[in-house]
Amino acid sequence: MLELSGKTNLLEQKSYRYQLQDVDEANLYRDLYPYESVPRVSFNHRRVPLGMPEDIWITDTTFRDGQQSVEPYTVKQIVDLFKLMSRLGGPFGIVRQSEFFVYTEKDRQAIEECQDLGLRFPEITTWIRATKEDFALIKDLGIHETGMLTSCSDYHIFNKLKMSRKEAMNHYLKTVALAFEAGIMPRCHLEDLTRADFYGFVIPFVNELMKMSQDAKIPVRIRACDTMGYGVPYSEVAIPRSVPGIVYGLQHYSDVPSELLEWHGHNDFYKAVSNASTAWLYGASGVNCSLLGIGERSGNVPLEAMVFEYASLRGSLDGMDPTAITDIAEYFVNEIGYQIPPMTPFVGRSFNVTRAGIHADGLMKDEEIYNIFDTKKLLNKKPSVLLGKNSGLAGIAYWVNDNYNLEGDAMIGKHDDLVMKLKIWIDNEYAGGRVTTLSTQELEAKISELSNGKYKPV
Repeated sequence: MLELSGKTNLLEQKSYRYQLQDVDEANLYRDLYPYESVPRVSFNHRRVPLGMPEDIWITDTTFRDGQQSVEPYTVKQIVDLFKLMSRLGGPFGIVRQSEFFVYTEKDRQAIEECQDLGLRFPEITTWIRATKEDFALIKDLGIHETGMLTSCSDYHIFNKLKMSRKEAMNHYLKTVALAFEAGIMPRCHLEDLTRADFYGFVIPFVNELMKMSQDAKIPVRIRACDTMGYGVPYSEVAIPRSVPGIVYGLQHYSDVPSELLEWHGHNDFYKAVSNASTAWLYGASGVNCSLLGIGERSGNVPLEAMVFEYASLRGSLDGMDPTAITDIAEYFVNEIGYQIPPMTPFVGRSFNVTRAGIHADGLMKDEEIYNIFDTKKLLNKKPSVLLGKNSGLAGIAYWVNDNYNLEGDAMIGKHDDLVMKLKIWIDNEYAGGRVTTLSTQELEAKISELSNGKYKPV
């Protein structure tokens, strides 16, 4: 049967309707995931077309997935971060949604206080257990969309839930029916999708979801979850590890529209950002992230990274305020006590700090030589240098002025007494055999000593 595709405007075969394969034994893809060895990437040389949606956006799971990996945030911290996230996302809501727990009184208080802010974006959504009580609870809170767990790999279906594929599908469909009955839009989290039987379970299950959605006249969002970070962005890779193949397959074989398709990835193999960008490129409108990438194990897709991925792909920030990223990072450090690794892109204290003496010299002459973009304009964070053996008086003065935010008449020159004393100390350090650069903490302590406490640690 041929149909004219509304997405490609081409005649396409629509006869690929996969049926549930209710197997007797779990398919654990041992050829790809031997467990005692590194997971393998299999290529089948099948290409799928790029299909960037007209609209793309970012969704957030800081207060759900992210909160499972750190000490729980206080209500005030959630509200403060929510406001910063709204500022970051801008008036057009590029940061479209934020996901909350509803289990405790504190969770519900945080939701209510964020609702009271009256902010249009991000929209508040939830993640709940599949019970009538939880559906009633979020309806009372005025929540219109909720996530629910629909694990889809045999690892989960057979080994965790102790069900057959048919039993799991029926259980999930009953849960979705409860959401429709409550008038709430369900968001089905296809957990462990990159180890699932895509054509034997995932596609038949999503097909049933789309039928139910059509009958209920309520949309259902599909969150494609790379729970273990096994997805890869390369073209011509075989399912189930292919991010392009997964996104294409959900659209082509289950008719999931871009605006209802969302990618949720983890960073176990350092591919979270590239996989999320690939999901955008091949047809998913949403990518699910957390602030600073905080999440299970090695973390989620860092939200701040996708802000710049968005701008790279679209050629514009579209109203987003990236200076909020620096304020968010400082809030995590100063108010929450979270220690950000200093070299973390965009948010680490030293992400735009150069260490090599020749680089520092170039930076002082023209910062564009060694700075990725105008970090002062976009992140309110000037580039800096790290002092070492070959820094010189000018480099030391630059570092002191920058580190202590000295401007105008407060700035010190290279012949300042503090600079001269610091240069002698640094020279003695390296004359004694030191080979590494000096840490910010060391320098601040020495400067406090040499200045009799005038300059205190930042």
